[in-house]
Amino acid sequence: MTKRKLDTICIQGGWQPKKGEPRVLPIYQSTTFKYDTSDEMGRLFDLEDTGYFYTRLQNPTNDAVAAKICELEGGVGAMLTSSGQAANFYAIFNICEAGGHIISFAPVYGGTFNLFGVTLKKLGIDVTFIDPDATDEEIEAAFRPNTKAFFAETISNPSLVVLDIEKFANIAHSHGVPLIVDNTFATPINCRPFEWGADIVTHSTTKYMDGHATSVGGCIVDSGNFDWDKYHDKFPGLTEPDDSYHGIVYTEKFGKLAYITKATVQLMRDLGSIPSPQNCFLLNLGLETLHLRMARHCENAQKVAEYLEANEDVAWVNYCGLKGNKYYDLAQKYLPNGSCGVISFGLKGGRDVSIKFMDNLKLAAIVTHVADARTSVLHPASHTHRQLTDEQLVEAGVQPDLIRFSVGIENAEDIIADIEQALKAAR
Repeated sequence: MTKRKLDTICIQGGWQPKKGEPRVLPIYQSTTFKYDTSDEMGRLFDLEDTGYFYTRLQNPTNDAVAAKICELEGGVGAMLTSSGQAANFYAIFNICEAGGHIISFAPVYGGTFNLFGVTLKKLGIDVTFIDPDATDEEIEAAFRPNTKAFFAETISNPSLVVLDIEKFANIAHSHGVPLIVDNTFATPINCRPFEWGADIVTHSTTKYMDGHATSVGGCIVDSGNFDWDKYHDKFPGLTEPDDSYHGIVYTEKFGKLAYITKATVQLMRDLGSIPSPQNCFLLNLGLETLHLRMARHCENAQKVAEYLEANEDVAWVNYCGLKGNKYYDLAQKYLPNGSCGVISFGLKGGRDVSIKFMDNLKLAAIVTHVADARTSVLHPASHTHRQLTDEQLVEAGVQPDLIRFSVGIENAEDIIADIEQALKAAR
């Protein structure tokens, strides 16, 4: 079969029923799977055979959904996790242990910022946060001999910085480390980072992929393109024997699947942040309409952003679809069909007026969530980034008055009317 279009993959990827099997992906709601002999089971534990024996490692429902996301991204292998946070943690921890170092863009999701800046440090992994506008000299200076990865988001949450993927992939590769990109906001419908040189992609599937705010989840996808053996000493977990599996070497035994296999059979085995088959079933339903919903999210967001830009009560608007936006040119390169449905903006009068505006919205709901079918709003400095100091807020690209507005797929006129009445009430 010729290479399929993304629209078709959304609907038919992952699950390929055989004669007499269910047309719709079934929920394999079972922890265990039966075998006839002890030797058959033993070979699974030795990684000599493939098959299902315990859902913490593999499950047919979960694997079908992972395969769909893998095909959407153009990767060689994928693993689902119980959350986007787990996906980002596993993506780093799979190649970086105590004594290691990573580089991350500073404007990333607040939970990721804390994961890297607080929790990973407790595990002995250091991080250097860099500004997207850092000079070449500053970026080069961030690398160390023990640097294991460069991390960034395609579109940062909530500051909406658009990543120059090709540039930073080249920089990462020149230092012998992979570029890991969180592609949650763009989704593979609007951007496929592997095509621009990224090596590993993560997702919070909780957002647009699920699309209906029903299931928390995450995913890691490997491109299979990074040459771990070329930097043997830097990535011993992949290139040297694993004593917990009788000394297998992942790169020797699994080739391009080395990274995702290790993440599954070692990290998931030991840490167990698995999604339930039920949640994966719901995620698959969301993926079936992803290509339709993303187009509507972007169409609506463009209309809302243009309305806000022209409104006298609005101090500033950040949306890369606006021609005057700082990231407009990068968006035209990496996101020509649209970016996402999330807009950030501030109101004249500052933080207090912003909060009053939010409290008067009626269609848009104040929720922690973002990027689903329903319009929602959040004040990151008061909510998702509340634990950060003022200095850290600035470093993460979050201004005190920043409103994160997630445009849903309702009628755009109704969304704008709700904004208009809330602005009047906040004056």
